[in-house]
Amino acid sequence: MITVFGSINLDLVVSLPRLPAPGETVVGPDHQTFAGGKGANQALAAARAGAQVRMIGAVGRDAHAEAALANLERAGVDLSGVRHLDGTTGIAMIGVDAKGENLIMCASGVNARVVAEWLDGRLARGDLLVLQRELSPGPIAEAIARARLCGACILLNAAPSGDAELARLVPDVDVVVANSVEAAELAGALGTGETPVPEAHCAALSGEERLAVVTLGARGLIAQKGKTRWRIAAPEVDVVDTTGAGDAFVGALAAALDRGAEIARALQEGTAAGALACTANGAQSSSPDAKAIAALAETLDCETLEA
Repeated sequence: MITVFGSINLDLVVSLPRLPAPGETVVGPDHQTFAGGKGANQALAAARAGAQVRMIGAVGRDAHAEAALANLERAGVDLSGVRHLDGTTGIAMIGVDAKGENLIMCASGVNARVVAEWLDGRLARGDLLVLQRELSPGPIAEAIARARLCGACILLNAAPSGDAELARLVPDVDVVVANSVEAAELAGALGTGETPVPEAHCAALSGEERLAVVTLGARGLIAQKGKTRWRIAAPEVDVVDTTGAGDAFVGALAAALDRGAEIARALQEGTAAGALACTANGAQSSSPDAKAIAALAETLDCETLEA
């Protein structure tokens, strides 16, 4: 069972010819509204990848709440741990350029009031707890402590920021996932980021019992646990929107690990899901299903090396 403790948003996505510079206004032809939030995105991605998933988080008592939860409900995610609080549902405003690159601004809304106590009675030994940095460090740290007490495994996604407060939590988790920028921030905060290359950052974040994964966008990923390192090149796809790629990766990786897949296979499925998510608009609507993930994962070579 996967429990996702995280943010739930509604995303307003504006198509732009290019992303604006500071102080500049760029006009686009259209906009769309999607359900989002890193927690919700990853919960949906894990469910579509075949996992049993529950979501712990909050939405406001406003017009956005129903839309923010609709995809999760349709995917069969357990929403009994989602609270409806007085206040506003979290919002993300996303600009996407012609190459699929994005610029994101968020308003936390009631996500800022999510607390770890909501996990009580909802975690069991062998469960996988998935966390992201869109919640405050305090609740994240408390969630990790609760997971440790009940024997659950912990996956921490450093997005969207690998700051010093988050870095202090890395030794307490089983899996840490970060992009190259976040990995450098985490390694630097831990005092182990002197060598400015992803391989060094990945090694710094890994441990004998901790898997570190550094995603490299179009260059794929590197991962390490103990003295074993894995490398996967990203498949070529027609990129439409990269907004949900990282969340699709985390969700599919979590689903594979939760069912007991070998690390190499889990990394292949995460890579496949992240690539497929780039081929459509919307962080949730682009999230692929288990069949599509498996088909592409079969084509990916996972190189295993001695670190």
